[in-house]
This record gives sequence, C-alpha cells and structure tokens, in this order.
Amino acid sequence: MTRERLSLYDTTLRDGQQTQGVQFSTAEKVKIAEVLDALGVDHIEGGWPGANPTDSAFFEAAPKTRARLTAFGMTKRAGRSAENDEVLAAVLNAGTDSVCLVGKAHDFHVEKALGIGRDENVENIARSIAHVVAQGREALFDAEHFFDGWKSDPGYAFDCLKAAHQAGARWIVLCDTNGGTLPREIGEVTGEVIARGIPGEALGIHTHDDTGNAVAGSLAAIDAGARQVQGTLNGLGERCGNANLTTLIPTLLLKEPYASRFDTGVTPEALFHLTRAARLLDDILNRVPLKSAPYVGSSAFAHKAGLHASAILKDPTTYEHVKPARVGNIRVIPMSNQAGQSNLRRRLAEAGIEVDEGDPRLARILDEIKMREGEGYSYDTAQASFELVARRLLDRLPAFFEVKRYRVTVERRKNRYDEMTSSSEAVVVVKVGGEKKLSVSESRDAEGRDRGPVNALWRALAKDLGPYQPFIDDMKLVDFKVRITNGGTEAVTRVIIDSEDGQGRRWSTVGVSPNIVDASFEALLDAVVWKLVRDGARP
Repeated sequence: MTRERLSLYDTTLRDGQQTQGVQFSTAEKVKIAEVLDALGVDHIEGGWPGANPTDSAFFEAAPKTRARLTAFGMTKRAGRSAENDEVLAAVLNAGTDSVCLVGKAHDFHVEKALGIGRDENVENIARSIAHVVAQGREALFDAEHFFDGWKSDPGYAFDCLKAAHQAGARWIVLCDTNGGTLPREIGEVTGEVIARGIPGEALGIHTHDDTGNAVAGSLAAIDAGARQVQGTLNGLGERCGNANLTTLIPTLLLKEPYASRFDTGVTPEALFHLTRAARLLDDILNRVPLKSAPYVGSSAFAHKAGLHASAILKDPTTYEHVKPARVGNIRVIPMSNQAGQSNLRRRLAEAGIEVDEGDPRLARILDEIKMREGEGYSYDTAQASFELVARRLLDRLPAFFEVKRYRVTVERRKNRYDEMTSSSEAVVVVKVGGEKKLSVSESRDAEGRDRGPVNALWRALAKDLGPYQPFIDDMKLVDFKVRITNGGTEAVTRVIIDSEDGQGRRWSTVGVSPNIVDASFEALLDAVVWKLVRDGARP
C-alpha cells in the first residue's frame, strides 16, 4: 500500500524566537537548523530577512540542508507594487528556494489593522504570490487569523485563500493565530475549504496552543485532508506556544491510522534521536526541559506507583503506549515512599545492580528511603542520589575521595562604577589517595557576572580531583531547584541539582539541610560520585 506524503514544516527559528525570554544568536540558529535537518523535516523557516539583523545574518550564514530553507515575510504593502516593495524585496533577496508570505484573512483585521479595503487586500495577496512564483520560487501563503475570519465571513476568508491559490501558491496554510479554535471546528472548516475547491494536497495547518489543543487541532486538519503540518520543536512560540513537533512527529509515525497512511520523511533512525534533539534545543536556550513533555520528557515513561511498576515488570505495555527507545527515551522506575520491592529491584537492575528477590537488604533500602523522605529528601526526582543510597547499603559504593572541609564566603561591595555587586569565593579540601588537595574558585564568570556561592563551590570541587579529573571534565550543572520543606525557625531546605555530561546523559541529585549551602554541597557531591560510578572510575 502506497502511503500519502505528509509534509512537515518547522517554524522554530521564527515562531520560536517569539517565545518570551528566547533570543537566538546567528550561530544558535545555524545549529538548530542542522538539528532539524537531521530530524527530517521538509521545510525550515529561517526567519524574516530584513526584519532584524540576526535573521538577515542567518540567511547569509545558512547551512546547506536537505530540507527547503524558507524565508518568511508579508504580502506587499498597499499603494506599492510587488516589484517595488523593499520589504518584500528583502525577503526575496535571501535567495531561498521557498518563500512564505503572511497575509490577513480576517475582514476585521483588514479594515482595522491594515486600514484598507477588502478587495485591495485580496489583490495584494494575489500580486505578492504571483511575484514570488515569477521569481521561480516555491510560494507559501500563511492565511493569518483564518479561522476567526471564517467565523466572521467565510466567503471573504475563502476569497483570500483562492487568490493565493490561483496566483500559484504551492501551499495555502490555515492559521489559527489566536489559538482559540477547537479541534472539531478546525476539522470541519478544513473539510469545507477542500469542498470549496482548494485541494488538500495544497493545504497546510498552523495552530497555536492557547487552549492546549494545538496538536489535536493539527491532527483534526490532517484527518480532514490537509497535507502539510506546521509547528515548532518543543512547542516554542508566542504566548502558549505553537503545535509541538516533538509530540506530532512520533504520533504520526507510531499511532494509527497515521503510521500506516502517511509518509512524513522522518526515518525510524531519526525518530530515535528525537529526545536528544528536544533536549539539545533546551540546552541551547539554557532552559530546563519539561519533565512531563509527551514522548521526550524525563517523566514520560516514569512509573512511580508500586502497582504500576509491578505490572511493568510483567509487561511494559500495561502502562506504556509506545516503547521509550523508539523516541530515544528511557523507562524510569522512581523511588519514593510509595515504592515496593518490585520498583526497587527493577530500579536497581536498571542501574546494573542485581539483587535476589527476598534479599533482606531490600527491606533495609526501602526503610532508609522512607526515613530519608520523611526528613525532606525526594528520590522520585533524584534518581542518581537514590542509586548511591542503595549502593552504600549494599556495600557497592567505592570510596573515591573524602571531603575534609569546605568554606564559602559572600561579599557585597561597591565596584569602581559605584554599583553594589556580590561575589562569592569557595575553598574545598579533598583527600584523594592519601593526598590532600586544596582548590579555590570564585563565582564570577568570564564576563564578570556573579554566578553565586553554589557555582563557586562547584567550580572549586571540580577543579582538581586528581586521577578522577578526566571523568568529570565534561560535567556541567543545568538546573538548580530549592524548596523549603518545613516552615518557621525549623525550616529544612531541599536542593535538587540536574547535571549533564558530554554524552547527553542527565541525572538528578538531592541534598537536604537547614543550611542551603550544605544541602547544595551534598547534591553536588552525589552528582560527582554518580558520574564516577557510571563511568567506571576505580578508587
């Protein structure tokens, strides 16, 4: 059976940049484009050349991709010809094979935002698309606010689409720009557009997630006949984000009827790297990955309840809708005070620790975990620390080094610009193989910014561990979370630190103390020791 082609169009480099707190550099955009190309999308929208220096620089430095690199812009302005509109010219001058132009498809926006007549807007769309096609480029038309326009005046909204289609646009994209249209209506309207004469093979769908339905809305449009779907990696985008391709892609490849019906161009090998791609984007943006993200989140295949873990041991399909490895993720059996011995043995086995069923030490480990969680520890979110607790009780934890003492000082003073600034300095003394080593580090980075006392501690601890240094040189801290577990004068602080290494592995460790620095140092130590254990360091 021949499968239908479903085209994937990525807008991460443009829509993603509209996310609050996100600003790509040119080098970052190039790196992300390479990740997207390796994933197998058909189009990579690089941005709006001429709108800002970064987007213009990207097209000058754009990598060679299998995917069609696409420049984004808007239809010509009123009172100018398409040939003499410098904004449109800047888009075409990017030299891309594909050009996507956005135009209004909602009469309210035409009259209020553009301040022009309805017929003039339709003519602007037609002439702009015709100009792009005349240049030998593939033209796409983003019908902005289309679904709101359809609700207001379906005849006019369709006229906007028809103008672009008749002018030669390869793709007509139905945009739910406000993100307020629900899936059922998206499917119905898409079907009606096809019935009125725009073929599904020329229709795309572009949804936003303001009601949490961007993926569902995209699938509804595909079900109705649209054959291009647009979205962003990790769902980046303005306000609540765009349709999340890291959710859409595996759904299309692994779920029926889509898996049997469509060819997306994404191979099983590329799908295996999906989780890595999602986390690489977060790493580039210095964002903490969403643990609960479908398919690629670190909790996507985490089974905490003892009953669930027991069933997973018998057959993973009891609580997993797909195999984690297919998207490059892993199964996690967290440890917590809800855990039973089935959870424990499975978690130990995943860490390479085999313990016989009925071994009395299993009960001691569970008792220790439950006691420590009563003191404020949390092991369902700190798997690496759990593993170290178990190894200690099983006498399987090597003594790599000993911390003899550490000190952190924080100073606040005025600089030469008469501004108050803070700076921290940490001193750590460790004993490695009978030799004491003293390391000192401060909290300021290469740009002179203060990174705080925990950063100074980490840098001092990781500065010189003698023969273990090669094992930790690729380590970095990627997240730091603090929570007060008891209030008042007896407050206890819980610190969870997420670490990552050069292989892309992430692990979490926990520390608890009335003193936030002590809690942080405990989590730091666990992070280092776990890395040494996992990488096979010998004491």
